Amino acid sequence: MADAGADEPKKKEIYSYHAPWLIYGMGWSVRPDKRFRLAIGSFEEEYTNTVRIVQLDQEKQAFVETGELDHPYPTTKIMWMPDQAGTHPDLLATTGDYLRLWHVSENGTPRLECLLNNNKNTEFCSPLTSFDWNETDPSMIGTSSIDTTCTIWDINKRLPKTQLIAHDKEVYDISFAAGVHVFASVGADGSIRMFDLRSLEHSTIVYESAETSPGVIHPLIRLAWNKQDPNYLAVVTMDSSKVVILDIRVPSMPAAILEGHTHCINAVSWAPHSSCHICTASDDSQALIWDLSQMPKPIEDPILAYRAEAEVNQVQWSKSQPDWIAICFNKTLQILRV
Repeated sequence: MADAGADEPKKKEIYSYHAPWLIYGMGWSVRPDKRFRLAIGSFEEEYTNTVRIVQLDQEKQAFVETGELDHPYPTTKIMWMPDQAGTHPDLLATTGDYLRLWHVSENGTPRLECLLNNNKNTEFCSPLTSFDWNETDPSMIGTSSIDTTCTIWDINKRLPKTQLIAHDKEVYDISFAAGVHVFASVGADGSIRMFDLRSLEHSTIVYESAETSPGVIHPLIRLAWNKQDPNYLAVVTMDSSKVVILDIRVPSMPAAILEGHTHCINAVSWAPHSSCHICTASDDSQALIWDLSQMPKPIEDPILAYRAEAEVNQVQWSKSQPDWIAICFNKTLQILRV
């Protein structure tokens, strides 16, 4: 891999950070001036949870804590603004009961910028399962909810652009394609649905999971769009040890099935710099990197495997330095050089 620059940590291949709580949410900063900064979210079964910001200190060769915020309920997802030029405000987004935006000051202290709620008519909220931040137009965030809807927000105006009933049951994940118009979602009804913001009266079902028994369909829980080649999507079925790779030009038939894990898969992350590499993370304590360049031939084995000390529940490939991947297991965040 190409050298990512002079401020690369010297030679060390793995850095670990140990939190006082189980880590679930995790987001890797995109800004060029904050390259080894990550936000991690606690998973505690009580109202008050925590999001902590940590930064790799090049001198100490260790993570240091730079900021922290209280968060109602565990975060279902954490993302930094996809600002690769570093020209926008330093914003962090989280989902749980609502979508929240946090502004991180120069000294690292985060404060609540706004809470976005589209259910004004009721005192009850429908928890948000996930969201995605549009890389081409960072004023746009899409959220998915257990109330069967997806909402596309304009975060500058703090108003919803649109809210639509996306599925017949809970929506578990949402992902934008490259560009500003197209996104897809997955849910408990076992389908991937593709939407175009220019014509929302139609959606396309690009894949449906098989019935396990009459009338019983496996939910789809995770979805990741390949930003380098927008023909490809990766999808994870609940409690499955396989990742399905789909070519949306040939829907319904998987382009590849990745079968290297022995327990259920929790997360997937496409390489930010290559159209044919993807990393998968599983309850078998492994993070695997796959080379898909030989498709449509079967992809037999991963090209790299890393075994963690426990079940890996998050993985993220760094957009600002593509030779690093972050994983979370138990109370530990690790970044790995690949």
